[in-house]
Amino acid sequence: MKIYINESTDPYYNLAAEEYLLEHTSGDIFFLWRNSPTVVIGKNQNALAEIDTRFTEENNIAVVRRLTGGGAVFDARGNVKLTVI
Repeated sequence: MKIYINESTDPYYNLAAEEYLLEHTSGDIFFLWRNSPTVVIGKNQNALAEIDTRFTEENNIAVVRRLTGGGAVFDARGNVKLTVI
C-alpha cells in the first residue's frame, strides 16, 4: 500500500489530487488530507439548493464538488480526511 500525506489545505488542489490518484496510480492507496473551511457537495447535488452562497462568500468558505454522490458536508479546520483507493 502506498501512503500519501498531503500537507495542502487547499480544497481545490486536494480534490484534484484525489482524482489524480484514482485515475493515474495502481495498487492500494491511502491518502490523508485536510481542507480549510469548505462545503463539499456530492456529484449530483444542486449547489444553489444546498448552500447559503452569501454566507460562504462572506466567511471565505470554499465550495467544491466531489466525484462521488451523497450529501453536502462541511469541512472545518482540524478535520482530517482520508481516501482509500
